[in-house]
Amino acid sequence: MKKILVVLVVFASVLSACKEAKKEKTVAIQEAKKVAVQVADLNNVDIEASILTWKGTKPTGEHSGIILIKDGDLLVEDGKITGGEFVIDMNSMICKDLQGEYAAKLEGHLKSADFFDVATFPTALFVITNVADKENAIQVTGNLTLKDVTKSITIPASVSTVDGVTTFESEKFVINRADFNVKYGSKSFFDNLKDKFIDDNMELSFVVKTKA
Repeated sequence: MKKILVVLVVFASVLSACKEAKKEKTVAIQEAKKVAVQVADLNNVDIEASILTWKGTKPTGEHSGIILIKDGDLLVEDGKITGGEFVIDMNSMICKDLQGEYAAKLEGHLKSADFFDVATFPTALFVITNVADKENAIQVTGNLTLKDVTKSITIPASVSTVDGVTTFESEKFVINRADFNVKYGSKSFFDNLKDKFIDDNMELSFVVKTKA
C-alpha cells in the first residue's frame, strides 16, 4: 500500500511539473516608451500578407484566429529593422476554429464592449521603440495599445529579406489582457467565477511583410 501511495505521489508531481512547463510566461508590461523613430509616412507594409494571430483559453477549451493589419510602416536599414508601426483592424477579428453561426457568435462577443469594444476602439496599435540583437533573434520593444491602454512590451522576433521583401515575424508571446482593461470572465476583476472564467493570458504573434 505504501508503495502505491509513493507511486501516486511521484506521478502527481510529474504531472504538476509538466503543467508548469507548458505554461508560457507573459511578457513584462511597462509604461509606454518614447518613440524615437517616426515612420508613419512610409506606408510600405503589404497589408494583404500581414496578420496578427491570437489564441485565448478557458477551462473547457480554446479558440484561435487572426486579425488583419489595416496599415503599417517598417523602417529597414542595412537589413535591420530600426522602427515600425502597425495599425491593427479590430473589426477584422476572425475565429478560425469555429464555423458559421458559432464563429459569428464568438466574433461578435469578442468585438462587443465585454471584450475589445471595437465600436469605440476600432483599431489597436503597435509602435516599435527599440530593437536589440540577441543571439540568433532580435528583441523588439514597442508600445502596444489595446482599447484605451498603452503599455510597453518586449517580444522576440526575427527579420529576413528575400527578393526585396522584408519579413518581420515575432515568436509567440503572451500578454495579460487584464493589463489592457479587457474584463469579461477575468478572475482579475470578478470573484466566484468558478470554472466559468476565461484565462487572462492571450497568445499573440505578428507576421508583417513589406511591399515588393
